[in-house]
Amino acid sequence: MKNKYDRRDFLKSTAMIAGATAIGTAPINGVFASNDDTIKIALVGCGGRGTGAAFQALSTKQNLKIVALADAFRDPLDECYKRLVARFKDKVDVPEEHKFVGFDAYEKAIALADVVLFATPPGFRPMHFAEAVKQNKHVFIEKPLAVDAPGIRQVLATAKEAESKKLNVVVGLQRRYQKNYRETIEKIHNGAIGKIQSGQVYWNSGGVWVRPRTANQTEMDYQMRNWYYFNWLCGDHIVEQHVHQLDVANWVIGGYPVSAQGTGSRAWRTGKEYGEIYDNHAVEFTYADGSVIYSQCRHFEGTSNRVDETFQGTGGKVYLSASNVGTLWDKDGKEIFNHQGKGDPNPYQTEHDELFEAIAKGEYKFADGERGAKSTFTGILGRLATYSGQVLSWDEALASDISLMPDKLSWDALPKVLPDANGLYPYAQPGKTKVI
Repeated sequence: MKNKYDRRDFLKSTAMIAGATAIGTAPINGVFASNDDTIKIALVGCGGRGTGAAFQALSTKQNLKIVALADAFRDPLDECYKRLVARFKDKVDVPEEHKFVGFDAYEKAIALADVVLFATPPGFRPMHFAEAVKQNKHVFIEKPLAVDAPGIRQVLATAKEAESKKLNVVVGLQRRYQKNYRETIEKIHNGAIGKIQSGQVYWNSGGVWVRPRTANQTEMDYQMRNWYYFNWLCGDHIVEQHVHQLDVANWVIGGYPVSAQGTGSRAWRTGKEYGEIYDNHAVEFTYADGSVIYSQCRHFEGTSNRVDETFQGTGGKVYLSASNVGTLWDKDGKEIFNHQGKGDPNPYQTEHDELFEAIAKGEYKFADGERGAKSTFTGILGRLATYSGQVLSWDEALASDISLMPDKLSWDALPKVLPDANGLYPYAQPGKTKVI
């Protein structure tokens, strides 16, 4: 998938084509009126991951400039701006009037840019992605891409629209841009270990941060600050974090599961500060060709950690990990390939290097939206299976109309899941909870 133009002509043409098909003769915010070859970037979501994404974008070889920042809260935006200026002073041009705060901040920031970096909590991805494509922008969008079936359906529709407009879309499933994964999986697809029959993928760790409730804090503010523990924002850690391994499984097999069944619970993180999510999930995903992937993720402190993937084929097996390892063995246990890439490029950087190189060259190369959405939905399907205790098919789960998003997004609005008198949040009960 490659079309080549002059970089500025490319940005103009994608906007013009999109304008003709989507918004008639309306002007495209005036951002392409100049002959300046600077690629303008807006960052939406100014927390740690967003700041990291901006660092990586500004570390590419292209002529880039951050021109707008947006976040629901002012304090992470200010911290992000301070860090960006300290590191990339000449590449940051964000006057006060280009710092946007609130639930609608993203719309204003998108309008000022050629390329948008999205790193907000995942629940907002569908609406943010849709707005960027509506405004004809190229996109880097962090994983995962939604938290429920309606959100996934919206992302899939937006991905198709982005493809029709030839807008580059890179999703932050960075193993797709990591050398050991690329080389090893290419060998698998070329038949090095035969047909994949099974696999095991893991993200077992001690968990993440907690932000204590403060005095006079509204429920919306509290949940937004602690977004990892609420499904409308995070999707549970099987979606937000374990999506990496599930994406690798889908990549290796070359497809997506047709059904899932599994179990999970709140075994260790049971306090009110942990919201509604589970702290462990174990799921079997079955694919159309009969292969089965076992998935395990947990947040238990003081236990063994494991973040990697293994697969078994008719002619051997493979081991992969984010530490730049990729090893293949034949059916007799003889090593046939070993990638130990201690000097390999940082994949977080590579995904930005490749995206902005394509844009600077006027190339349309990246359409990650569909596979990013489907790997995200693999995690959602797993969560629905563990929450319900039922065997669920991909198709029936994707057709679900259950939306986790609040009816209204404002600081005085209430999310759908609220604490009881003791501050404890309701959580899924297998056998009782309706998920589709």
